[in-house]
Amino acid sequence: MLKPLQSFGSLSIAAVLAAGLLLAGCKDSPDATGDKAAAASTPVSTAVIAAEAKGFVAGSQMSQRTVYVFFDAQCPHCAVLWQAAKPLKSQAKFVWIPVGILNAASTSQGATLLAAGDPVAAMDEHEASLQAGRGGISAAGSIDAQKDAVAKNTALMTRLGFSSIPSIVGTHAQTGALVTREGAMPTAALAALLGLQVPAGLPGAPIQ
Repeated sequence: MLKPLQSFGSLSIAAVLAAGLLLAGCKDSPDATGDKAAAASTPVSTAVIAAEAKGFVAGSQMSQRTVYVFFDAQCPHCAVLWQAAKPLKSQAKFVWIPVGILNAASTSQGATLLAAGDPVAAMDEHEASLQAGRGGISAAGSIDAQKDAVAKNTALMTRLGFSSIPSIVGTHAQTGALVTREGAMPTAALAALLGLQVPAGLPGAPIQ
């Protein structure tokens, strides 16, 4: 069974595998063990993610601060992080990278978001649909190329050794150090992780 969801938590890929929810063929691949061994020796790098992943930008397009987020369109914790990151969008460029972990809808919806003319608006529509219990956005037609991109994103996330979604990778705005985090968090904690300022009016913001 899946472990219980926790507020601002993460969804373990291991739990998904144990529940048999990963698409057939991925967990049963005879090369899976070798792939995971290779992943353990591959250091997390923003340069590798920038070169290999395909995602969409939410936030300041011109910002020199880039934050990468591996997410699954069916993951409730990813939805929490989507909302938490919004107040920080003026300070950083968040690149949302869809992966297909939970079920078939994960891949088709992630591909649909990549194919959208306005992925941010499509993501908002998707999350509103999920929250209303309608299952999210409908899959678009002719998204085979985007589905391939989601599959490659998923393989990259695995190679980098992440075991939960969402997974965050960025550099600290003040120190320049690489930062990673598996799991969602409220805005103030996300800002602290990335060295950003908590916007006025939010819990954790500096007193004026």
